Amino acid sequence: MNFNSVIYKAKVMHHRLAPKKHSFWYKVFMFYIDLDELENLTKKLRWFSYNRFNLFNFRDKDHLQLPKHNPDQSKTVKEQIASYLKSQNVDIGNGKIMLLTNLSVLGYNFNPVSFYFCFDEHNHPLCAIAEISNTYHELKMFFFSKDELDGNTFKQRVQKHFYVSPFIDIDDFFDFNLVIPTEKLDIKIDDHDKQGNKFFISTLKGERKQLTNANMLRYFFSIPMIPLRIMGLIHWQAFKLWIKKIKYHPKAANQDLQKDVYKPYRTN
Repeated sequence: MNFNSVIYKAKVMHHRLAPKKHSFWYKVFMFYIDLDELENLTKKLRWFSYNRFNLFNFRDKDHLQLPKHNPDQSKTVKEQIASYLKSQNVDIGNGKIMLLTNLSVLGYNFNPVSFYFCFDEHNHPLCAIAEISNTYHELKMFFFSKDELDGNTFKQRVQKHFYVSPFIDIDDFFDFNLVIPTEKLDIKIDDHDKQGNKFFISTLKGERKQLTNANMLRYFFSIPMIPLRIMGLIHWQAFKLWIKKIKYHPKAANQDLQKDVYKPYRTN
């Protein structure tokens, strides 16, 4: 079975530089899905399904749904992203959208961040999107135009205006470096404060593996229930930061700073 879609075996690293040092890393695997292949994947792969229960399940509702206040859940995720791209003056046409993401595992999913890499019909990169979620199922899109492509890397520093962590100000800055995935996966997102000082580094590095039944089983048993594990690690590391007395920002504080955020419209 030859698909454009693949799996990346990877490691996530977080390193806080200030006000106190704190670092950790953990193993993950992520799916890099050609959104045009979803129907074919569900036909050819025993452990993969599209919008129905399986060991691994891709669900349109786990990603951006438009319109913002009354989502049209009849549309596929590619149709939703194509609509979003038009709002950014990009017409995907007959091009391809690749999505780096976690799938639902036995019906449960949580994606701290997913990445869309968009290509024209000649497979030339058009743009990229980082789709960031918090534990309240709020979601925000960060768009990268072709003008922000440096070689094979989309780069952008942008004020986030989004509640991602209770230990980071809502109006600090993301510094994205998104290398278009090939044999290797190499993504870096740093955080800078309003004075321009870097205080947080995160990396996602991995290597490409074929998307096969055998590999899906292999990674499921090596890192079982990975979305639930990620959620658990988020709360465990948050507890460690609280013990270190890092400044805590309640969710209810400074909500006026949240901008262009998609509010919860569903729960797992």
